[in-house]
Amino acid sequence: MPYEPILLARVGKPGSAALEGYRADGGYATAERAVKELKPEQVVAQVKDSGLRGRGGAGFPCGLKWTFLPKDHPGPIYLCVNADESEPCTYNNRILMEKDPHQVLEGIMLACFAIKSKKAFFYVRYEYGDAFRAVQGAVDELYAAGLLGTNIFGAGFDLDIVVHRGAGAYICGEETGLIESLEGKRAWPRIKPPFPAIEGAFRKPTIVNNVETLACVTQVMKRGIDWFKSLGVPPDPNNPRDAGSYGPKLYTLAGHVNKPVCVELPMGVTLRELVEVHGGGVWKGRKAKAVNPGGLSMGYVDVNAPLKGGDGKTEYDIPLDFNGPGRVGCLGLGTAAVTVVDDQTSMVDVLHNTCQFFAHESCGQCTPCREGTGWMLKITDRLRRGLGRKEDLDILVEVADRIGIMPGTTICGLADGAGWPVKTAVRKFRAEFEAAIKSGEKSKYAKALAMAH
Repeated sequence: MPYEPILLARVGKPGSAALEGYRADGGYATAERAVKELKPEQVVAQVKDSGLRGRGGAGFPCGLKWTFLPKDHPGPIYLCVNADESEPCTYNNRILMEKDPHQVLEGIMLACFAIKSKKAFFYVRYEYGDAFRAVQGAVDELYAAGLLGTNIFGAGFDLDIVVHRGAGAYICGEETGLIESLEGKRAWPRIKPPFPAIEGAFRKPTIVNNVETLACVTQVMKRGIDWFKSLGVPPDPNNPRDAGSYGPKLYTLAGHVNKPVCVELPMGVTLRELVEVHGGGVWKGRKAKAVNPGGLSMGYVDVNAPLKGGDGKTEYDIPLDFNGPGRVGCLGLGTAAVTVVDDQTSMVDVLHNTCQFFAHESCGQCTPCREGTGWMLKITDRLRRGLGRKEDLDILVEVADRIGIMPGTTICGLADGAGWPVKTAVRKFRAEFEAAIKSGEKSKYAKALAMAH
């Protein structure tokens, strides 16, 4: 049977962003029931038991994160909503904010009730003008209707939501960088510990949750644990660290596909099905060569490489759950933003473009990231201009391996995200890079750029 969308069920309806339409569809009834009939601990337990993992990139269990707050803290406790959706080719949060903001706002209410917070900061990416206006308009509607402020639902529940426009930087998507920006400072990620749950915004305990995660909180509390766990992929019994990949997920498709689209499916759909069925296949009658399975920072899948133990399957057949991309050397599922590279596009150009982005977006606080992203950009620029050397490929991989949280050289994960596409591209498509070096020809992009000047 075809999957019936839940998170996107109201998208496309006339007036889908308006409070009147949302309440007509049963909106805020779940939040009202929770604050009147449940204790905060019961909401935390239900979200924790559902297996909901954060949709922002790391996949950390949402309910478990909530339990990290200090017990019996006098307050204030804050919720920060991470809507700084700046991972390239990701736009699932934007659609929720523009088309159904009240679903997200109800999730904020539920989360704030659960963590005993009376104030939420909704941090929206600066470039998202329409999303900012939609969210601010929805918040204004709630205040006008008496659904924000004091004594909400007549249950003694108080909550204020502040919509904050971001600072226009990729690094603001990192939760402590977001908090620094929210406080009016340069968005330099903080050294951890202390973690935000202990000392976050304005030095108070803070939970940071992603937009799609909070929309899922609404649905978990509305439809129940059994419904949520009926979708997706259960934990791998051979992997004690696997918490499962439950629930619906918004996947976005971009790049060289016939139909760029945001589609909602149960977690675990294969990369091949997503591109070939939901994306209408690769454009211009071409074939896929490489794919980002979850945002630029996750690295590259070689669609023609055989899958280990895959019985004739290739990396194109990996499931898009929290474990699938890692099986083929990628960093993870990330934001589930799938970007396709066709077989007539040079990986030299693709990698140069990738390095250009991360070198620009590094905040510069950590020397390995600041210098490493710059070196990788200079080397890939040399490659595309036909001046590369074979040893450049080994240097690229070495730099990519040595920067980031995982080798322990940086404060945040931007360097890991910068290194993963470099090392996966070079390792998986080395023959193409070596052929480009041997020919000594400028790439098509470099030739076009030279002609333009």
